[in-house]
Amino acid sequence: MSGAIERIAVVTGDITRLAVDAIVNAANESLLGGGGVDGAIHRAAGPKLLDECREIGGCPTGEARITGGYELAARYVIHTVGPVWHGGTADESRLLGACYSDALRLAKQNAIETIAFPAISTGVYGYPIEAATVVAVRSVAAWLVANEAPRAVTFCCFSARDSAVYQRVLGAFNPRTRARVP
Repeated sequence: MSGAIERIAVVTGDITRLAVDAIVNAANESLLGGGGVDGAIHRAAGPKLLDECREIGGCPTGEARITGGYELAARYVIHTVGPVWHGGTADESRLLGACYSDALRLAKQNAIETIAFPAISTGVYGYPIEAATVVAVRSVAAWLVANEAPRAVTFCCFSARDSAVYQRVLGAFNPRTRARVP
């Protein structure tokens, strides 16, 4: 279990500039771009990303789709659609966890060794950063315990405040006792 946690890093910065095999896009169901990280990824990748996303035809909440990275440093973009926050009463935790698991499944299927995630659903979708981080760390750690790929996962946060939340939650994960993240 401790080996899984050691494969996770937290950075503050611009996910579109990371030199990893794949970055994850916190997309909307159309996959045709939007605001926040979604818009930034589409702008940085160039128009061919939009063309490929049109061919895919959308993605339901909790699932993921993969495209090329085009003008990004990353070879791939894995698009996932997180849930809109409704106070925690609309299966948001399960759906958000599924975003991470399905993105990691696609990474493994495509021999992706390094992947970076943004804080999915915490922007305009309103998911509270603390609660979303707990789901993210639990989901990724569970995947890494059961799978050798990808070998490295990065949580790329836009702000130092969000990075601090990720660091705190990651640090609270106790692999020896399998204690739950707070």
